[in-house]
Amino acid sequence: MVIIRLARGGSKKRPFYNIVATDSRNRRDGRFIERVGFYNPVATKGETLRIAQDRVTYWKENGAQMSPAVERLVKEAQKTAAAAPAA
Repeated sequence: MVIIRLARGGSKKRPFYNIVATDSRNRRDGRFIERVGFYNPVATKGETLRIAQDRVTYWKENGAQMSPAVERLVKEAQKTAAAAPAA
């Protein structure tokens, strides 16, 4: 089964997460099919979250499940995208 989840990167006490589509049998930080975004919880300036909504939608339409953390981040990204005016 394909799952969309977080893969941890970064150094000790400086986490950085890639949002990836992967086979559920693979390790957390192991092989993945596609990177669909990133989340940087310790960023003070700039972008902390970026998700390719079209790719997440594609994977969900093809049967992928999302982890609870990714579901929360996707909802947050949709909320900020709706609040931000189109430039």
